Amino acid sequence: MSDVKTLAIRLDGDLHNRLTILAKLSGISITDAIRTAIEKEVEAMATSPETAAKAADFQAAIAREAEEQRAAIEALFGATPTKPRTRKAAAD
Repeated sequence: MSDVKTLAIRLDGDLHNRLTILAKLSGISITDAIRTAIEKEVEAMATSPETAAKAADFQAAIAREAEEQRAAIEALFGATPTKPRTRKAAAD
């Protein structure tokens, strides 16, 4: 894992106790038990038809927002915005 992120979660006492016992009985750390559970849930969510439908809607919303921003930039700067000249470029 080259890009590891730290995540803090809050568990109620009963769930934490059950997780602790089950991890010990399985011979794994609580962290590994949580990681495995999250990986399984992420895979289930990713293969869900409902999630796929929401992803299509999300992509459409991203495309609409990008188009709105492109149109706003075009209205401000024209069809092809130019980069401002730097001092070095101005001296050339």
